Amino acid sequence: MDAITQSRIALLHPKLRDEATALINQANAVLTSHSHVRVVQGLRTFAEQDALFLQRPRVTKAKGGQSLHNYGVAIDFCLIIDDKDVSWDLKKDYDGDHVPDWSEVVKVFTNAGWEWGGTWTSIIDNPHLQKVYGHTWEDLLQKWNSGDTFIDTNGQKYVNL
Repeated sequence: MDAITQSRIALLHPKLRDEATALINQANAVLTSHSHVRVVQGLRTFAEQDALFLQRPRVTKAKGGQSLHNYGVAIDFCLIIDDKDVSWDLKKDYDGDHVPDWSEVVKVFTNAGWEWGGTWTSIIDNPHLQKVYGHTWEDLLQKWNSGDTFIDTNGQKYVNL
């Protein structure tokens, strides 16, 4: 796992960090060859979410507080090829096992109970994976607004799950 991915995992909700690390390591082991997983986005502040919402062309339908990224329970990923090139290709089979590498990563996460944005109907978000713990963004926003939160050792505020 590369240092960029490790630094982004370190900001995920504390309940999720070990699992995300284990699953990325598992996915990297399955890939076996030219590619590995990079987390390109994990925790996102409400302000960062609002800036994305206002971006054109539209890249998200979620305002600040409406994305599970805002609570540290979602990641966006890409594949790094031969330690230099970035791939968002859902069909490429870099390791030559006749299964697209992207699908191999998604399978590792969905088998562990994560939800993949590639199956959504309102907006397809292929790089997105999230662990919902039975909560909607509305539940998490209510917890946030009511102060059902804590400050982690990294100084970041998180909701209680």
